[in-house]
Amino acid sequence: MGAALFYHLTRSPLEATLPLLLAKSLQAGWHVVVRGTEAARIDWLDQTLWKGPEEAFLPHGVAGGTHDADQPILLTTGREAPNGAQCLMAVDGAEVTAEDCAGVERVCILFDGNDPAALDRARGQWKALTGAGITAQYWSEEGGGWQKKAESG
Repeated sequence: MGAALFYHLTRSPLEATLPLLLAKSLQAGWHVVVRGTEAARIDWLDQTLWKGPEEAFLPHGVAGGTHDADQPILLTTGREAPNGAQCLMAVDGAEVTAEDCAGVERVCILFDGNDPAALDRARGQWKALTGAGITAQYWSEEGGGWQKKAESG
């Protein structure tokens, strides 16, 4: 059963933090599913990842293509993981369940710390997941770096 890591974004936006986490996941040998809530936002993430520096290219695709199973990183609004993902990254308040955690090595929940609704959603996800016995960590940006602020389990 995978642990859930909560990333409270206060200084760096999603488009800066997500590529770093994706690169680390690929370095670990994992396939990743990035789950969002809106198709337009997934398209924006797709375009953003293509704009990165060539030396930091992150091979990815948007779900619904003929090669979904081959994608190291698959962007989706759905619950499926046809690429055999070992890591699930949830953005923009996408739902994550204990069952999702059971099927992967790691779940990363990235949320905008400057948005009160996103904070409330993340708190609810923390409570639901830890209540279901999922080990969780809470990471916050402080002093220019990430620091673990809380851990359950």
